[in-house]
Amino acid sequence: MLCNRSATVGIKRILRYVSQVRWNHNSALLETHIRNIGILAHIDGGKTTTTERMLFYSGKTNILGEVHHGNTVTDFLVQERERGITICSAAVSFDWRDYRINLLDTPGHIDFTMEVEQSLAAVDGTVVILDGSAGVEAQTVTVWSQADRHKLPRIVFINKMDKDNADLDNCLQDLQKKLGIVPVLLQLPVFEHGKLSGVIDILSGTQVVWDKPSNGRKYTRVPLSETQTLDVRKNLFEVIDVLSGKDDDLAQAIIDAESMENIKTELVLQAIRRCTLKQQVVPVLVGSAYKNIGIQLLMDAVLKYLPAPNERNDIYNCFGTDFVGKVFKVTHDKQRGALSLIRVFRGTLKKGSKIVTAKGTAETVQRMYSPWADEYREISSIAAGNIGLCAGLKSTVTGDLVVSNVSVLRNALKKLSINNASSDESDDEILVNKLSLQTVVPDAVYFCSIEPPSSAYQVALDHALKEIQREDPSLRVSYDETTMQTVLGGMGKLHLDIIKSRIFSEYKIDVDLGPLQIAYKEALEEPCCGTWTAEKEIAGHRQLVRMELTIHGDKYSERFRLDNSSEAQENLKMIRPKQIAFVKKGALAALERGPKLGGQLMDVAITLHHLTIGKGTADTFIMAASAQCVRHVLATAKCRLMEPIMLLEIAMPSEHLSAIQTDLNRRRCTILDVTSRGHFHKVLRANAPLAELEDYSSEVRCISSGTASVAMEPNGYVLLNEMDEASAVRRAHGLE
Repeated sequence: MLCNRSATVGIKRILRYVSQVRWNHNSALLETHIRNIGILAHIDGGKTTTTERMLFYSGKTNILGEVHHGNTVTDFLVQERERGITICSAAVSFDWRDYRINLLDTPGHIDFTMEVEQSLAAVDGTVVILDGSAGVEAQTVTVWSQADRHKLPRIVFINKMDKDNADLDNCLQDLQKKLGIVPVLLQLPVFEHGKLSGVIDILSGTQVVWDKPSNGRKYTRVPLSETQTLDVRKNLFEVIDVLSGKDDDLAQAIIDAESMENIKTELVLQAIRRCTLKQQVVPVLVGSAYKNIGIQLLMDAVLKYLPAPNERNDIYNCFGTDFVGKVFKVTHDKQRGALSLIRVFRGTLKKGSKIVTAKGTAETVQRMYSPWADEYREISSIAAGNIGLCAGLKSTVTGDLVVSNVSVLRNALKKLSINNASSDESDDEILVNKLSLQTVVPDAVYFCSIEPPSSAYQVALDHALKEIQREDPSLRVSYDETTMQTVLGGMGKLHLDIIKSRIFSEYKIDVDLGPLQIAYKEALEEPCCGTWTAEKEIAGHRQLVRMELTIHGDKYSERFRLDNSSEAQENLKMIRPKQIAFVKKGALAALERGPKLGGQLMDVAITLHHLTIGKGTADTFIMAASAQCVRHVLATAKCRLMEPIMLLEIAMPSEHLSAIQTDLNRRRCTILDVTSRGHFHKVLRANAPLAELEDYSSEVRCISSGTASVAMEPNGYVLLNEMDEASAVRRAHGLE
């Protein structure tokens, strides 16, 4: 028995060594043989199921993980397996046809949109998954716009085509109308006895059928029937026609051949790839991940149509062959501490090497691991174009640029400055604007207090919140000096519930959350001006700041500006730029808390008219005095509350439409439109105040007897009328 156990341990060590050698060998792959992709979709679109199939068919796993069984690789958190949803993005790597695919499985719930934003900074292309029965849903539009912001080429996979109400034509229309893209359909679904059995590959003109006993591992190509052949030729000519209007090489080939009949498949493939990389078209594939149909062809499409690392990220050429990478996510492990997920753009990152962040902080890479969800397989290096985990980085945060040394960064900035000689941007502005270091963090829409079970746990709670906030920048943590409470700001009720659950399961602190508060913002009704003098003696030195400023509504210009009148300029030109910068910093910080409920002031600007600074006044005193001046002026200002509005999308059977509309009218909602989905379903879109939507999903299910579904996403802010504002103030103060 002892021998058997020793043999087992020995085999495991050998397998681990082989895995590491294989990774280190593959890390040296040419960048042309690497694909970094993200999986995006609306909640319950099938992202995790599709990822599990990719891992299974590539040979990376031996069993098919299922969300409802709680045994998937990428949904490894306790909260994810309990709720059956993805909460944190997870990275996995696998090989397919001599290519390395680094895949990021992202959440579909709007509360965790920050996870999607972080992941898109590390990938070169995305696969967007649609539910064949629902088409383009609310969160699909959100993630698509996020991918647009990162200029990522995309493939669309229409999943769940096995469902009875799946509608391919409706999905294609949604892609055109709601996303404004040109979809290029490359596959058609095949049904036998009303069940999805395979797909038709339009380009090759063959039918692909999957073997059920092998769980879809095996598939065969069979010839088309005469009727199918006619349909496929028609669809193929439509594809070529669309591509020829966008790709000059294909158009020239058609002119030379004098017909579409003689165009080779290889020319069409090349045209699809070129147009996809330019984001002129989006290839569309079909299948069913749960029924094991279409996944291998989807992976083939990733290799054919999505870009390799060397086909993007040209901005990093200024670093030459020196190492440069980007931290796109930070996680925490009980044994290994903070782990930073890094995408390497140029050069090679090696274990034990010294690196420097763009902020000038020096770090040492103690250990490195291959990306495999919550498992850690140690490696020795990460080559250009790849993704890996680094342990030992103590101060890096999401969005940090990391380089091999300071001189490398300095030389790169110099090259960027030369290339943009007409620009007056500072080094910090170049880093943010050119190298995309500014992480877009959405505004919190809910706030609540958080308290430990006793004061003995306060230090541990502060530590837990600090670690979770480093992982999740959309979590806001602040301290309210008035109530002497720690306040959390999050993207929604589910977001804050998950934070509480993680603190209990991972840090063993049974915290209490206070009642949820809406994150109102405030707007200025009319300009207000005032003066302020701050004078104090600190350590024997007299500190003096006297200023005059005006706060006024303006959503187009800079939020802080200097009065350009001759009288004001005469005074302000005597102030050093560094001191003006501290005045600006303090003034803008004060705009984060309005006079009514402490909400951020929207669409306002500050004009500085006069400034006097005593000799020897400390910079920190200048900043504090500036903030005090703004707060003093705002104390007498007339402000209005603005409440967050959510865009609702409710899918329901037609017979429940009237009841749901009546309920929405009661909640101060504005109905935008009602469209049909199939013969018996309606989709209603409306703008609704967040304050009226607490536990709304449960309400909708009750009204519709469990047959309706609702999705929502932030859709800006609107002014409250006097009656609703008074009610909101009373609620915020606990009087209602």
